[in-house]
Amino acid sequence: LILIGGFVQLLAGFLAFRKYDHLGGAAFLTFSALWSHLVNVGAGSSEGFTAGSIAFLVLNAFLMILASSFNLVLLLMTIAMEILTICFLLFTLENLPLPFEIVMLSIFGIICFYGATASLANSMFAKDLMMMGPPLFSVESSQKDTEEPPPCTCPKSYCTSGLRTIADLLNTGAVCGVPTDTVYALAASCKHPQAIERVYRIKDRPQEKPICIFISNLDQLRAAAPPISPLLWEFMENVYPGGIGCIIKKGEWLWKLGVGAGYSRVGTQDSIMIRVPDLTVLVHLIDMTGPLAITSANPSGEVDSTHHDMVISRLGHKLEGVLCDGESDEVVASTVVNCTKIDESGITIVREGCIPASKVMQIFESLKNR
Repeated sequence: LILIGGFVQLLAGFLAFRKYDHLGGAAFLTFSALWSHLVNVGAGSSEGFTAGSIAFLVLNAFLMILASSFNLVLLLMTIAMEILTICFLLFTLENLPLPFEIVMLSIFGIICFYGATASLANSMFAKDLMMMGPPLFSVESSQKDTEEPPPCTCPKSYCTSGLRTIADLLNTGAVCGVPTDTVYALAASCKHPQAIERVYRIKDRPQEKPICIFISNLDQLRAAAPPISPLLWEFMENVYPGGIGCIIKKGEWLWKLGVGAGYSRVGTQDSIMIRVPDLTVLVHLIDMTGPLAITSANPSGEVDSTHHDMVISRLGHKLEGVLCDGESDEVVASTVVNCTKIDESGITIVREGCIPASKVMQIFESLKNR
């Protein structure tokens, strides 16, 4: 009978661990060890039983404390095991009253039967069909209550409503953090020059550093009809969409592209960098807002932001919104190529980023030779 009891407790502990109930599993395995310990008494050998039982009393006391924050049934079971162990000690001293032994075994049997039945029923039907009782006390985590709300609107990129929220903000002249196919960036609508000015102030960017623009596809550029040579068109067709930005000559054609009032605040007086990102969510956003003035979402001189949490923590209090898209695809920004003299002297790598300069030059040389 003692061996059967130990096996049942061992099985209960194994099932509890399978259900990720670590406290229940530890309790049942401890009870199984005690049951196995009782074999010594059943075999007529009481050597070491007293010391082992006292050790179990101490261990079970800690289980009682933990069980009090778990549920009432487990708490009653640990209390019953504590008293039952005392009964076993009294039994070895031949000083255990028979009625007390019968009562304790009956109580323990009822608690075990109810607990096993309730656990099995609740697990099978995934509902609280049989009550396990509330914990005697609980330590409630106040993390959610004390967690401060984000300093700006932070919708998810996979939600259409989130995309519309950021688009509406940008269209009204706000500055928002957005994901790109490289690292996170600050975005402002080219129709709102005051928003582009805010970008400079937000990241403390030197005024002499120009800001590039993002468009959603190369057809937009074709519709604006810039004076671009066939070689440059072919080069852009091979690098767009992707992590390469092309600096080309600036002109009135930017108004047709939809740059609008922000014409004087993007690029330099003579040139502008244009990029078509290879990120679906950003392309959809640009389709909703028109061309966006873009620069990396980090304080000037610091490392790039590779997660929306970095943007929120570093610049969120200065922004109206951040489009949350998790980890960025790259850890460095795009590669910038000067194409203003592509027909005369070729291209020049202004900044090497996520696309190696050697690969860019390889693309250009193959097109030029062709």
